[in-house]
Amino acid sequence: MTNRLEDLLSTLQAAATLEDLQAVLEGLRDHYKVEHTVYHWVNSVGERYGAGTYSAEWVDRYLEKDYLRLDPVIFGCFQRFTPVSWTELDWSSKPAREMWQDALDHGLGNQGYTIPIRGPNGQFALFTLNASLGDKEWAQFIGDNSRDLMILGHEFNKKALEFEQGGDEGSVPSLSPRELASMSCLAKGMSRAQAAAELNISEHTLRVYIESARHKLGAMNTTHAVARALSSGLIII
Repeated sequence: MTNRLEDLLSTLQAAATLEDLQAVLEGLRDHYKVEHTVYHWVNSVGERYGAGTYSAEWVDRYLEKDYLRLDPVIFGCFQRFTPVSWTELDWSSKPAREMWQDALDHGLGNQGYTIPIRGPNGQFALFTLNASLGDKEWAQFIGDNSRDLMILGHEFNKKALEFEQGGDEGSVPSLSPRELASMSCLAKGMSRAQAAAELNISEHTLRVYIESARHKLGAMNTTHAVARALSSGLIII
C-alpha cells in the first residue's frame, strides 16, 4: 500500500462514527481517482446503513423508484462470495437497463466493482467503487488494486460490526444527536446546503446522518423520514 492508503486505513481502523467512515470513503475516492466509493450494510436485525459519495439526488431517486427490488448489483452480489465487476451482471431486462441509464444520468460512472461481505447473524455488506473508464483501463485498475480493495472492504465491515455491537439495544433504534440535528434542520425547511452550514459539516456528511436516520425510522425517503420523526416526537420545531 502507498503511504496515503495506509493513512486512510489507519483512519478507518480508528473510526468512531459514521462521519469518520464518510471521511475515509471520500479520501478513497480521491486517492483512486474514481467517481464514487460506497459502503452499505444490513445489520443482524435488518437495519440498513450506508455511507458514500453518491449524490443526494441519486440516493433519493434510487429510493423513489424502489430500485432496490431490481438492482442487478444487489442480487448479483447476494448470490456470490467473491468480488463482482458490474459488467459480469445481468442487465438484460428492460427495468435494469432503465435503471442503469438513470444512474448514468445522475453522475455514476460506467464501471463498477463491488465486494460482497458477510458477517455473523445474517449481516451483509457491499463495498463498491464506481468509475468512468474504458474496459481495458478498468480491468487494469482492478488487477492492480484488487488486493488492497479486499482488505479495505473487510476493514469497513469490521468497523461496522463494532458499531453494531456498541449500539443501543431495543426494538426501536434511537437517533443520535447528529441525526436529530440533521433531521431538525430539514424539518425547519432548510436546504441540504443550509443544513450542512448550520451544523458545520459537509453535505456528504449531512447525507450520512440523514440516510442513517431514514433507515432507522423505516422511511421510504427523506420527506417520509422527517414526517415520522415529527409525528413520533423525536424532533420538535
